[in-house]
Formats: sequence, structure tokens, C-alpha cells
Amino acid sequence: MSIHINAKEGAIAPAVLLPGDPLRAAFIAEHFLENPVCYNQVRGMFGYTGTYQGAPVSVQGTGMGQPSLSIYVNELFRFYGVRTAIRIGTCGAIHQSTKVRDVILAIGACSDSAILTQRFGILHFAPTADFGLLEAAHQAADREGIAHIVAPVVSSDLFYDDNENWKLWAKYGVRGVEMETAELYTLAAKFDRKALAILTVSDHIATGETTTAEERQTSFTAMMKIALETAAAQAVP
Repeated sequence: MSIHINAKEGAIAPAVLLPGDPLRAAFIAEHFLENPVCYNQVRGMFGYTGTYQGAPVSVQGTGMGQPSLSIYVNELFRFYGVRTAIRIGTCGAIHQSTKVRDVILAIGACSDSAILTQRFGILHFAPTADFGLLEAAHQAADREGIAHIVAPVVSSDLFYDDNENWKLWAKYGVRGVEMETAELYTLAAKFDRKALAILTVSDHIATGETTTAEERQTSFTAMMKIALETAAAQAVP
């Protein structure tokens, strides 16, 4: 039984978009989905199901950080039969070649989180995207004329990192830092599901350039379009 998602059986589509911000979930439902129905309001973490180009698609807020995302993704996979999970979130640029508002398709996710340590001990699991989803998103972005980067990111437990560990990640080619993708990819591997993170760069750690909260909530529509096109494609036989 799901504790944090108050949805009836069959209310959630097999393909779900996962914004961290529940207000971004509401924005997507209102502006992109046809006939959206709100199936969850528990703890203000909105969830909606509608259709996009005739395909059923859900969008569910997850909150910030790997522990919060882990709760919702576990319940979506365990209790609602979700097969495809696409994170649509923001990240901070840490590489000199990455710019604010760039769209990143995360091929893999490094992490500093103890969540991985609790699962694997001294072993080092490498969380990666589903290749089919990654390829579909890449093709969708090309069709829509959306410039994008396919690159690794890092999922950190620290939003305010006084140790500036991002500099080491950047040295090894990691393009952005966020707080959720590694856990999403790990759970997808555990439950044999498909997962991908599509991220918009909202700020640059090195330069200090940033965007407003309203811009992050409502204007990062390129990644939403890519995600919806990718999710809808999963419903095609």
C-alpha cells in the first residue's frame, strides 16, 4: 500500500514525469496535458494524469534530494506499475563548457550519497540511464530543434557544499550537479524499469549566474517538451 501517493489503482500512467517541484508538476499538467486529473495532493506533492498526443502520461512531484525522490519512485514502481520514469529538473553547471539554460540528458550520475554506501558497502555501483530512453530523448530534442548535451552529472546530498567538491567532479568531465538522478537510476536498475533525467541548467556554480524561482518553475519548457515526447513514444506499440 502506498503511503505518500493517494491514487486509486489505474490512476497513474505507465510513463511518469518526475519534477522535484510539485508546482512544476501542476504547470505541466495545466499547459501540456489534455484532460489532466489530479490524483495526489498528499503533503502538497501534486500528481496528475492526462494525455499527450493521445498517450497517457502522468506527472508526479518528488521533492528535493535522493531520500525524498526515493520514497515516491519506490511507491510508483512497487504499487502503481510504472515502467518509465523521466526526471525533469534543474542542475547547477560545474563545467566551464556548460552554460545557464543548457539542457542536459544525463547519461550517468555520480554521487557522494551514503544511500549508495548503505546498499553496496565497499562496492561502487554506476547508475546509468536507460539507453532506449536516452536515444528517444536525443531524437526528440533534434526534431524540436532543442540544443542539448549528453553528459554525466553528479547527485550530491549537499546543496551548500563548503568543500567545493564540484571542482573535482568537473575535472573528470561531469557537467552539472543536482540532488536526485543517481537514486532514480539505481531504483530503475533494481526494479528493472526505464529511467532518464533531463535537466536544465538553472545556475552556474563557478560564475554565480543564476535564474529566478519563477523562471525555474515555469520557463524551462524545452526539457518538458523533450520529456513529454519521449514519454509518449513509450506508449507506441
